[in-house]
Amino acid sequence: MNTVRRCLGILALLLWWGAGLRGQPLPADTARLRRHIVALTSMPEPRNYLHEASLNQAADYIRAELAAAGARPTVQPYVAQGRTYHNILGHFGPETGPRLIVGAHYDVCGEQPGADDNGSGVAALLELARLLGQQQALPYRIDLVAYTLEEPPFFRTPQMGSFVHAKSLHDAGVPVRGMVALETLGYYDDRKHTQRYPLGLLKWVYGTRGNYVTVAQKFGNGRFGRQFARRYQAAAVLPVKRFKAPAWLPGIDFSDHLNYWHFGYPAVLLTDTAFYRNQHYHEPTDTLNRLDMRRLGLAVNALLAVVSGR
Repeated sequence: MNTVRRCLGILALLLWWGAGLRGQPLPADTARLRRHIVALTSMPEPRNYLHEASLNQAADYIRAELAAAGARPTVQPYVAQGRTYHNILGHFGPETGPRLIVGAHYDVCGEQPGADDNGSGVAALLELARLLGQQQALPYRIDLVAYTLEEPPFFRTPQMGSFVHAKSLHDAGVPVRGMVALETLGYYDDRKHTQRYPLGLLKWVYGTRGNYVTVAQKFGNGRFGRQFARRYQAAAVLPVKRFKAPAWLPGIDFSDHLNYWHFGYPAVLLTDTAFYRNQHYHEPTDTLNRLDMRRLGLAVNALLAVVSGR
């Protein structure tokens, strides 16, 4: 029996390796995802707006990882409350033409490690960068952006890093295909009654098990939102729920995508639903050991399939 298992394991490894030789992207590496979250949550001080050294350390780490993946990294500095903060950008694909933006914020709320919020989103962004770097060609430009100052007291203000980035695109007249915000993607729970909703009736539609990824968007989000949600669900191995609601519904705009809506760009939120599922949201207990690296990796694999046009 042990010999049979060993042979099956070797066969699976060869098939996985062979896919890479044939030009197909290798699946997301859960060890790398874990390493990114460890790097972000192991700093001397939490990476919030009061601890510039930690935010800068996180920014330097992200920039180095984007460069290692083959991106063309740039830094977008700006001033908030008399201090300088930085968005970190990495570019893949052709220089010209409409862009797809994929972003995740790297700051945290208060004095907490932020493994899921939003270490998981940044880890997904960096692993997506590595996988994009393996592509022979991309059909359009993809900009990966790590934002700062998404959390309070800057949320819903022009000092959000995503507001600064979206405004810069708008002011420069840059055409944007759409935007995908990666927000809290690592927390899952298969038990019943672990998933909550802004409206109680939604549990009869989406279920009570917190074991899925959500593609959330507002009504009137355009063709990009419809296509992304449909293609992501078709590509994903893990369960995916497509959620569309008025922008005023609590939670529907609770991340960086709201600033792209502000400037007229279509945008979606890819999330594990954050506080509607994860009781450790914005708490010191939001730690790595509570996250599911396998399902985080599956979420990245589906994202790669959609954004690379495969």
